[in-house]
Amino acid sequence: MKKDFYLTRYALIIKRLERSPATYPELESYLLSSFEFQDANIVSYSIRTLQRDIKDIANLFNFDIHNKKKGDNRYYIESRPVMEVDEYNQRLLESFQIMNAVNSQPDLAQFVYPETRTPRGIQNFYDLLFAIRNKRVLEFRHFKYKDQSITSRKVHPLALKESKDRWYLVALDTKDEKLKAFGLDRISDLVVSKAGFKLKQRFNLKEHFKNAFGIMNLEEEPEKVVIRSTKEQAEYLKSSPLHHSQQIQKETEKSVYFTYDLYPTYDFIQEILSYGNQVKVTEPKSLMEKIKETLKQSISQYDDPLSDQ
Repeated sequence: MKKDFYLTRYALIIKRLERSPATYPELESYLLSSFEFQDANIVSYSIRTLQRDIKDIANLFNFDIHNKKKGDNRYYIESRPVMEVDEYNQRLLESFQIMNAVNSQPDLAQFVYPETRTPRGIQNFYDLLFAIRNKRVLEFRHFKYKDQSITSRKVHPLALKESKDRWYLVALDTKDEKLKAFGLDRISDLVVSKAGFKLKQRFNLKEHFKNAFGIMNLEEEPEKVVIRSTKEQAEYLKSSPLHHSQQIQKETEKSVYFTYDLYPTYDFIQEILSYGNQVKVTEPKSLMEKIKETLKQSISQYDDPLSDQ
């Protein structure tokens, strides 16, 4: 059984049991006849692998799968997480199904065209999920871009968060008891300790990141941000909002005004700048000034003949 195929198996098992309870032979037949198994040239699936997969599914995705009682050997999903978590788990499984399919079948490159940028650090995804689910202490080395330094970290892992095509580990650093985010692509020498941990306080990460743009951990109060967009660009923003708080304030013949409740981080400013003359911030004034100053510095680089030396 291919090592990198486990998430595809999990997704298929869940999909089959969502339809109805099934015995091991029925599950085996379903998996082996699936296009995923056929494309990967997998021709066997043991009951021991099924039992191990069921335990892993429970640990990773909060699905409790059991056998029917009274001699009925059918497996079924006993409990489901709340709808919001369930939807997230399904999206995660689907994402990994796609990634596993493309990675395991080179000939699919002629049909599927993902971004050429290859996510790094994904090899630790399973171990990180396991540590989060089972409250295990993590130790690793972390590389910092800003000063090119490498530090040893010991953390209590809480969650994984995606931002701008990168994955981050959100964890409590045991050194200073602060909540931090560590890029998976900069984590090395990861060790999942056998030691567990108990949090002294509860963290509502959904609330914590509600007004954030990107991965930055914020304690500041959110601000009302208003941007003016061209009609053309507005269609893209409507179909793919910049932030969950996005609302249409008004529409004119040439423009659409969007409002946001967030803290205007560096990431948000960079996002606005990426739209060029298609988007303009109109509120607050402090954010307008920051963007103007950034644009002035960008232009000055082209005006200074010594800037490339």
